[in-house]
Amino acid sequence: MGHSSKLGITPLAAGSKMDTKGDHVLEARSYPRPVAAGTPVAKYRLSAGFRRHALIWLAWTVAGLFYFTQDFAPRLYRNERVPWRDVLAGWMAAMYICAAFTPAILWLGRRWPIGQGRRWRWAALHFVCSAVFSIVSTSIEAAVLMALGIFPPFMRAGTFEDKVSVLLVYSFHGGMIRYWAVVAMQAVIRSRQQARQRENEALLLQAHSSELAAQLSAAQLSTLKAQLQPHFLFNTLGAVISLIRQQKNQPAETMIGRLSDLLRLTLEDVDAHEVPLWREIEFLRVYLSIEQVRFEDRLHVEIDTDSEACDAFVPHMILQPVVENAIRHGLGQSEQPVCIQVRASRKGKDLMLSVTDDGPGSPSGGFEGKGIGLRNTRDRLRRLYGSAAALNADNRDPRGAHVTVTLPFHFGRAEDSECV
Repeated sequence: MGHSSKLGITPLAAGSKMDTKGDHVLEARSYPRPVAAGTPVAKYRLSAGFRRHALIWLAWTVAGLFYFTQDFAPRLYRNERVPWRDVLAGWMAAMYICAAFTPAILWLGRRWPIGQGRRWRWAALHFVCSAVFSIVSTSIEAAVLMALGIFPPFMRAGTFEDKVSVLLVYSFHGGMIRYWAVVAMQAVIRSRQQARQRENEALLLQAHSSELAAQLSAAQLSTLKAQLQPHFLFNTLGAVISLIRQQKNQPAETMIGRLSDLLRLTLEDVDAHEVPLWREIEFLRVYLSIEQVRFEDRLHVEIDTDSEACDAFVPHMILQPVVENAIRHGLGQSEQPVCIQVRASRKGKDLMLSVTDDGPGSPSGGFEGKGIGLRNTRDRLRRLYGSAAALNADNRDPRGAHVTVTLPFHFGRAEDSECV
């Protein structure tokens, strides 16, 4: 009936096909404690267990059909009479015996995982187990074939031990290969699962690191911004105290009222690192109104902004420290009136902010001193935009100073467009 042809085949693919499904399902995580049989979780476990075993038997069925066609096709090609029912029954008996042992093989694979821990010792244990599996499965197969009466003619005589011995000659190595195929595929699947897990952990770690970096950057920006607020506040309070000492109550009251407006605007945007340009100009006008009370007719300010640039977003309080620097170097070191010009325009992909004054300029000819205003502004630009932004300051000829801030032109979520 052709059973001897079956016994000579090395069924590596059968183990491969089966184990891809079997190990994936049997490696599923179990629940930590028993559950009542009537609960949805228990029903899910019963359903999952049934699917696991069904997939194992289905995989071995496919393997048996594969080897059946491999055995059947050459005989058909040679025009031999093929007892296909006996050949099919013989192959399916062998495969279903493997299916019955598959959960035990997978358990051993988990107990002594290939490629982990004591590799050589566990490989030796698996080698012994594969030999035992081959002998046991072959003995069971011999009993099943005897019960079905489908032994090949040359194997029908003799005792059960004789038939097992003959069958082992043909099937021993194939049984070991089937065992190792299951264990090897289990190791491959485990390795892929661990690789995916490591990849997910790496992605989570990267996302966490990015989040921490963003939080650190936001905290640093908030710190830099917070340094500016008491800076002009102390200067203004100093000017108020000076007016009170001079008994100039009306200017002092006016300055306090405008300082209140300035603090209100500051608190409204306390959490914002960027605001529309028109909002920044509004803040700057309130600040300049305080300085004009302080310096009276000596301070003249001109503000010119392109309509296209009004809604562009800029760092909050980007102009105030630059203008304050111009006032300090201009009016603070001279008794002459000073005119400060503030301009904003778009140039290609950049927004250009410039502050120009006609005062005496920087005595040292540079603007890299220890003053908090320009240094703080440079740090904020670098943290917000990197190399895409810059602040340049220099003296003008014959007198005065010129500061230019260059940053990327971009829009935020401003709802209004109102340059003031």
